[in-house]
Parts: sequence; structure tokens; C-alpha cells
Amino acid sequence: MTIHAHLDTFHGLPVRWVGLDPATSSAAPDTVAWRVAGAPYDEDEPTLQQGFEELLGRVDPTRIRALVIGWWGPGWEGMRGDIPVRMLADAAGRLPALEAIFLGDIVMEESEISWIEQDDITPLLDAYPRLRRLEVRGGTGLHLRPVTHAALEVLRFETGGLPASVVRAVGESSLPALRHLELWLGTTNYSGDSRPADWAGVLDGSGLPALRHLGLQDSEIQDEVCAAVAAAPIVARLESLNLSMGVLTDTGAEALLSGQPLTHLTSLDLSHHYLSGPMIERLRAALPGVQLDLSDIQQVRGNDWRYVAVSE
Repeated sequence: MTIHAHLDTFHGLPVRWVGLDPATSSAAPDTVAWRVAGAPYDEDEPTLQQGFEELLGRVDPTRIRALVIGWWGPGWEGMRGDIPVRMLADAAGRLPALEAIFLGDIVMEESEISWIEQDDITPLLDAYPRLRRLEVRGGTGLHLRPVTHAALEVLRFETGGLPASVVRAVGESSLPALRHLELWLGTTNYSGDSRPADWAGVLDGSGLPALRHLGLQDSEIQDEVCAAVAAAPIVARLESLNLSMGVLTDTGAEALLSGQPLTHLTSLDLSHHYLSGPMIERLRAALPGVQLDLSDIQQVRGNDWRYVAVSE
């Protein structure tokens, strides 16, 4: 799976590109998600920072609810994710209504997902105590410190490899309003080095009392993820569970079937999997009232190779 298209909606709002069409500035500031980005291959085009200042000069920044941050520059030239993080954190006083940030709306033609150079994103949560949604694409160099944040409702990480330190920080945070958590765990080749002990804080759920959707996805050890989930305290209060995109085999599915009941779930996503036909039928028979996604059946390739959906 590769990401070829930029976002066209975010936070329930249509995305509008700053600078692409001057007419977009006529939109009411709180009715769209504003996208700012540098030009990946044209040094004569405005930088991310210039585009951001253009936005704040065109529309009333006190009414902006959602921002989508695109390309900020190549990591091999030192253009790391601290650039947009510092830019946004420094502007917090000018953006009192900001509710949602997507950091890294970068497609394959600009950078592979695991080549996106991120940094410490904690300053965003510190600077915006009213933020309700934070979504991040790219895991290289990504850092997060444990935080207390009363307003955050959605937290998503799209990566080909999510560092274990970030997973632990989420589990050690206090996020009383968080309803949706999605972690693309990825592979060790791209810093996805988390293991069951690192997921324990999330699966215990003590800092996530409102959580109703959990995604632990895209793991090369998806069977171990399933075994941990099968006994996790947080599962009993979830409405939906996403264990898709990884190297899921009959071993992981057996762990789910042998663990705590999952019949209370509205949906269970196991798509992109390596399950056998008999195991697929067992899952369907065991979870008749659950919306079960078993699509995207994978085939084992030469030398018994299995792949996650998103890595490089």
C-alpha cells in the first residue's frame, strides 16, 4: 500500500490549499481545513513557513479550526519535523480556535513514508491544550513525551515503523477524552521496534478511560499483537478494533479466538492477512454479529516471506 493522494477532507472539513488558488481565501476560515506546504522540487516556490504566514495574512487566524501540514523539506538537507512543530507552537497565540492538526500530508512522489523526517511532537500538545485531533505521518526521528491533555479525542500515527518510545509515551500519558487511537507499528527496518512490554500501557487503558476505537496495525509481529490484545483490559470497553495491515497468521487468529470475548465489538478489521480458509470460516462463525473485515488476503511469497501493508 502506498499513499498517492493528498488529503481532500480532514476533521470533517474540505481541505483547501493555500496559494494554489487565491480564491480559496474567500472561504470562511472555520469551514475548511487549510493546507500549507513547501514545494518539494522548486526552490523558487514559497517555503512552508512563507505559505503559513501567507495564510495567516489572508484569513482571520482566530477562526481557523484545522490545519494540514505538507512537505517542509528533505531530511537529508536537515529539514526535520522540528520546522513545522516550532512554526505551529510559536503561532499558538494567533490560533486560539485550532482543533485539529495533520502533520505530514506527504505522498510517495514527495517522500516515501519512512523517509519523512519527524521530530518531537510534544510541543504541539503543550501549545494547544484545546486540540481535539492530532494525526502524524512518518516515524523516522519521531519523539513523544508522556503528556496530560484534557481535550484530545483522536490520535493517529501513520508510519512504516513507530518507535517503541512513542508507543510507551502514549501508554504513559493521561488522555481522558481520547476516543480514537491508531498506531501503525511497522517494521524494525524502519524503527518499528516495539514489543508487548511497550504496548502494555495502552492495553491496560488506565490513562485512556474514554477510548472506544483502538488500532494496532501494520506490524510484522501481528500475531504477538493479537495475543496481547486477547487478554488486554481495554478491549472490554472498545466498540471497534483494528488489527489490519500486518503479518497476521492463523496463530494470531487462534489467540483472538481463545482469549476474551469479542462479540461486543461493532467491528473488527483484520484485512491484509495471511489466514487460511478454515480459520477465516472459524472467525466468521465465532463473531456473527461483528462487522468483520477479512479482505485483502495475502499469499506467502518465495522463501516464506510475508509483508506488512506499509513499510518503506
